[in-house]
Amino acid sequence: MKKLEVLTWRARTEKGLTLKQLEELTGIGKTTLNNIENGLVWPTLKQLEDIARALGVRISDLYESDYK
Repeated sequence: MKKLEVLTWRARTEKGLTLKQLEELTGIGKTTLNNIENGLVWPTLKQLEDIARALGVRISDLYESDYK
């Protein structure tokens, strides 16, 4: 079984955005975004929604799970 994996780094870099730019688009601090991307903290559903909206993707595009 595969564990839950957050894919915000991949989605952000595919859009060519820096952490600073994503911070400006989402209102989520750059440190928090970096910690999410590095798996140090789990994003809230609201944070995933804000990130998805800023990147123009679905929330489900931002994570991988066997239960997706």
